[in-house]
Amino acid sequence: MATINVEIVSAEGHIFSGEANMIFAPARGGDVGIAPRHAPMLADLRPGELRVDVVDGEEQFFYVTGGLLEVQPHLVTVLADTALRGEQLDEEVARIAQDAAEAAVSAAGDKQSLEHARLQLVEAAARYRAVQKLKGKRG
Repeated sequence: MATINVEIVSAEGHIFSGEANMIFAPARGGDVGIAPRHAPMLADLRPGELRVDVVDGEEQFFYVTGGLLEVQPHLVTVLADTALRGEQLDEEVARIAQDAAEAAVSAAGDKQSLEHARLQLVEAAARYRAVQKLKGKRG
């Protein structure tokens, strides 16, 4: 079976490197699935879950806050703003962040504050959904 190399990096450092059968990423235009020999592509990422189906049949889960996805026929590179491995996600912290972001949206007084609060809410909600999805896969 054909495979594709995957590199995930962020400002914090190198997150993952390995061979995969398939990669699923949260692109701005909608989720994308990347298989070996996929056509070259460049896409902006939105906050959400990144899944890598590695060669041994295991799934690796990551949460990204955004970034870029570059696809070449034999290499997928994810340049994430921030990336966390699935096991680094904490449900309680994600819930608290979402609650705080919702409160900030409600309390925003001007247009700039409201826009900033909405962006925080989008990211917090995506993180909470990712941890909920991962929790469901573990349980």
